[in-house]
Amino acid sequence: MTFSINNKVLLIYTGGTIGMNLNPKTHALEPFDFEHLLNSVPELKHFDTEIDTYQFMPPIDSSDMSPQKWVEITKIIADNYDKYDGFVILHGTDTMAYTASALSYMLENLTKPVILTGSQLPIGQLRTDGRENLITSIEIAAAKNADGTSKVPEVGIYFNGRLLRGNRTTKQSADGFNAFESYNYPPLVEVGVNITYHEHRILKPDYTNPMVAHLELDNNVIIFSLFPGIREDLIRHIIATPNLRAIVMRTFGSGNAPQSPWLQKALKDAAKYGKTIVNISQCMQGSVEMGRYDTGYQLQEAGVISGHDSTVESAVTKLMFLQAYCKDVHEVRKMMSESIRGEMSV
Repeated sequence: MTFSINNKVLLIYTGGTIGMNLNPKTHALEPFDFEHLLNSVPELKHFDTEIDTYQFMPPIDSSDMSPQKWVEITKIIADNYDKYDGFVILHGTDTMAYTASALSYMLENLTKPVILTGSQLPIGQLRTDGRENLITSIEIAAAKNADGTSKVPEVGIYFNGRLLRGNRTTKQSADGFNAFESYNYPPLVEVGVNITYHEHRILKPDYTNPMVAHLELDNNVIIFSLFPGIREDLIRHIIATPNLRAIVMRTFGSGNAPQSPWLQKALKDAAKYGKTIVNISQCMQGSVEMGRYDTGYQLQEAGVISGHDSTVESAVTKLMFLQAYCKDVHEVRKMMSESIRGEMSV
C-alpha cells in the first residue's frame, strides 16, 4: 500500500504495557520514556506518513482510566482534527474497551479513524506483539479511499491482526495475544499478507456535516450481576443510592432473572422513580430477548430496558454519554434501545 506524503497521523500515548520496561531490581513492569518506545520501532521512520506524537505526562495505568481522561482524549482529537488524517491511541489493555466505547459516543459523525492499540508484552521485549500492533494501526489510520475519504472512519481496537469496532469489543484474555474479541460483530479489517477492508461492515459518516465532540459525561451509573442467592437488602441498598440514575444489570442467558417477587418490585420501584435499568446478558455471545421466557418478560413488565447484544463496556459508557445530554429519562431509555454508533444489532 502506498500513501500520499500529505498523510499525517497523530500518535497519542496514554500509557500501558506497550511503553513499559522491566525493572531489573523489582522485576516489575514500569513506564519509561516515550522516545525509547519510538526508538524500539525503527520501521516508523520508513513510513511515507508523517507521524506526530502527544504524550500523557505522567503515563497512566489503564486501571486508572476515568471519564475525565476520556474528555481529555476527546479534546486532544477535536483540537487536532483538521490537522491529521487519523489518530492512533496507545492504551493499556485492561480498560481499552471502555475507552473505545466512550470515544465512539463522544466523537459524533466521526470521519477519520481513531484506533486504539497496545500490547501484552512491552515493545522492548523480543517477542513483543506491540511492534506489529503499532505499525499496522498507523497504516490503517492513514489509509484512504480513491476519493480521499478515510477507509475506516470510526473508533476501533486493533490487536492481533484484526481491527474490531470499538464499542463492540471486550477484553477476553489476560495473557494471550488475542486479547480482544467482538463476539457479536465481525472484524472491520483483517490483516495477513494483505490488509482486507470489509467496507460493508464499516460505518458511513455524513460528510456534509462536521464531526461533533461531546465533552460531558454523567457517571451516575452502576453495574451489577445477578447470581443465585443474591440478597434483597443489598439490591435495595444499591437502588436507593443517592444520585444514581442508571443500572446496567447483567442477567442470565437471553436476559433472564429470578422470579422473586421482591426483585420484580425493587426493579419496578427503581424504574418508577426515574432510574434507567438496562438488561445485558452475562453471556459473551448472543442477545437479550426478554420476550423469550417468562422470567425475561417479567423484567420487561417491571420497566427494564433491553440492551440487546451490547457489551457491558458499551452500555455503561453510552449511559454516561446520554445522561449528560438527556435530562428526560424517557429519552435516555428510548436511545438505549436504539443503535446510535453501531453498538448493537436491532
